[in-house]
Amino acid sequence: MSKHVAVLMGGLSSERPVSLWSGAACATALEGQGYRVSRLDVGRDLAQALTRLKPDVVFNALHGRFGEDGIVQGILEMLQIPYTHSGVLASALAMQKDRAKAVMAAAGVPVAEGVTVSRFEAASRHVLPAPYVIKPVSEGSSVGVIVVHSDRTHPPQELLRDDWPYGESVLVETYIPGRELTCAVMGDRPLGVIEIRPTGGDLYDFEAKYSKGGSVHVLATDLKPFVYQNVQELALTAHRALGCRGVSRADFRFDEEADGTGRLICLEVNTQPGMTATSLVPELAAHAGLSFGELVQWMVEDASFER
Repeated sequence: MSKHVAVLMGGLSSERPVSLWSGAACATALEGQGYRVSRLDVGRDLAQALTRLKPDVVFNALHGRFGEDGIVQGILEMLQIPYTHSGVLASALAMQKDRAKAVMAAAGVPVAEGVTVSRFEAASRHVLPAPYVIKPVSEGSSVGVIVVHSDRTHPPQELLRDDWPYGESVLVETYIPGRELTCAVMGDRPLGVIEIRPTGGDLYDFEAKYSKGGSVHVLATDLKPFVYQNVQELALTAHRALGCRGVSRADFRFDEEADGTGRLICLEVNTQPGMTATSLVPELAAHAGLSFGELVQWMVEDASFER
């Protein structure tokens, strides 16, 4: 008898549309692999809904707060339902970008210089020399990211909006120029390295990530072998340092001009990377010889609780 998999999608965060795309793609692929699938648009009644459904496994295709930050993982632990991706601690830690950076840096992963301040302070003065980047502390998909260029006289005033939805604290980091690289980890194995080239500018923002033609993904075969391997090693180190399980994806900037030697900086680790048609993890898995169906099947068979 085939396993019954509940695919969690949608949810309550600003990344709800992306999650719906990811969840639909994963559910269809799992059906193609022979699983019995229930699609579940997640609300605050998640525990009751899962108790009714009684799935064998949960495929967590949620993104952002509530789904990616340890809360849903805690519910699944209480219900003792095996689930994909990382557990409570790793999920909560990776979502809190400033805390995750401290853990990664302690493990030897290079990160950007930065400081966490209130959004009001970041709007009142340049807390770092421009150019710099302002990020919500706990959002994904580049939601709410602001790049402050060196020619900008005043700090961004949109941080003062009454309807600012991304929390009272922001992470301000030195802007790292260069190439955008990403590497996925699957279990205990780093996959390949892809370079992301946004077509509309330098920033790999929400539009570049999820709009058709918003970016070009190129297997970074022109990187020097030691750089390529260093990205893979650092992705795996970050995955382990944060305590991730299943599939994660680490994003990097590679500044080839820095000091004439190159500088590789880890921007963040995504514990629930996108699984849409334009997403990077399915593409990296394909380069490793895994179809989308085989990838999601591996994730279901890897699922557990007490992760």
